[in-house]
Amino acid sequence: MKLSIVIPVYNEKDTLGEIFRLVQATPYDKEIIAVDDASTDGSALILSQLANEYDNVKVFYHETNQGKGAALRTGFAQVSGDVVIIQDADLEYRPVDYPALLEPIETGEADVVYGSRLIGARPHRVMFFWHYMGNKAVTTLSNMFTNLNLSDMETGYKVFKAEVLRDLRIKSNRFGVEPELTAKIAKKRWRVFEVPISYHGRDYSHGKKITWRDGIAAIFHIIRFHLFD
Repeated sequence: MKLSIVIPVYNEKDTLGEIFRLVQATPYDKEIIAVDDASTDGSALILSQLANEYDNVKVFYHETNQGKGAALRTGFAQVSGDVVIIQDADLEYRPVDYPALLEPIETGEADVVYGSRLIGARPHRVMFFWHYMGNKAVTTLSNMFTNLNLSDMETGYKVFKAEVLRDLRIKSNRFGVEPELTAKIAKKRWRVFEVPISYHGRDYSHGKKITWRDGIAAIFHIIRFHLFD
């Protein structure tokens, strides 16, 4: 089984070297597809250096900043593996969780796996009560429309059989990609599993990007992709 690990990047120069080291240390046949979304902090140069250092790394560059969804769309179009993992570049999500994320697919039970920050006993940083409440609210609304029973729809760790993504067309450019993926997976009736993951959250002083505006937008996207696409 070959993994395609898609890493959207926007201004993550301080963590890129470490996340690549952690991903490369995982014991899998893999390719890493990084998409720089017009970073302004030197991330693009670091990615170029990493691509020269590792022969399994491919890097693509956006000329203008478009958002996480657009970066994933670019990355998904380049995958050649059997299973695709979304890996954020900011160290909030750690590749040590790959075995747990992959197990339901390896055993033939799942087509899609979500890594939940809200179930199980994996360690996580305690912070941002209102982010937690907002996540619970949009996850509940998403579940009402999709008839899934997810605990953490907005998680950054989502894993797919490659055939699942070949059947999807992503339209969202920003963080609306999370409810969009969930809605389209549910409509296709792919088998979805959740597994507990660790979470090392960061605050805004360390570059966290999602805001309450993205939570409001998520409500719109949940309704949009249930009714229209």
